[in-house]
Amino acid sequence: MLKVNIKKLTINRKEKLTELFTNLNFHLLKGKIYTVLGTNGTGKSTLIKSITKLLDPKIYSLDGEVIYNGINLLDLPDAELNKIRQTEIKYVFQDAINSFDHLKKIGYYFNCFLPDNKDVDKMFDYFLLPPKQKLFGLYPYEVSGGMAQRISFAFAVLSNPNLLILDEPTSGIDSAIANLIILGLKDFSIRENSTVLLVTQDLDLTEKVSDFVAFLSKGALSEFKSKNDFFNDKNSDPELTNFLNANNFFKDEYTPNT
Repeated sequence: MLKVNIKKLTINRKEKLTELFTNLNFHLLKGKIYTVLGTNGTGKSTLIKSITKLLDPKIYSLDGEVIYNGINLLDLPDAELNKIRQTEIKYVFQDAINSFDHLKKIGYYFNCFLPDNKDVDKMFDYFLLPPKQKLFGLYPYEVSGGMAQRISFAFAVLSNPNLLILDEPTSGIDSAIANLIILGLKDFSIRENSTVLLVTQDLDLTEKVSDFVAFLSKGALSEFKSKNDFFNDKNSDPELTNFLNANNFFKDEYTPNT
């Protein structure tokens, strides 16, 4: 369904080239949920943006290929790639508010790309959002960051993409909404037989939703393994062990006794 082969990804900062990734490869199959775990600053967001050439070519240089249904996305003209982004590969970014044009109301996106508005109210109700009659009349800056994230998620799922890519989907939201997103992701993947790729440092999300998990650290991505195999083999990688121990310590230290 999707094969990613990044031979080298570099960033140019003040005329200094820095390698972010080298020899990074993975393959995603239909109907599965894949999670890339990693700490802040490891390049998770950069990785997912590179898949459909969302990185600024003036700053980033990418050598490799991304094969989607037999087509190398990195070779496509912008017009063709935009069509794929609009209909087949959807993103939900962590900074969801800035994913919208602040001069256009929320309703603009749904009316343009989902003109029949099918199941919009049902989806909004599921995510504890106002009805479309109210929400469609608001500008992005009139909703909270958490609401914008849920709106973006609802829009992406209703578009029924072949591949849904999410960046820290549970950041900045409470546990109740996080559980709704977890259930929504599972339902979407099974119902539509679609692929989900998410990047996060949320272990709870990873354990609840993933079919396969990989770890990104120091410019290298581990092999995707089944969730059970991934966590059972954690001691084979010191970086991963430290990451998991730190997260478990935080969870144990700050979870109130019941």
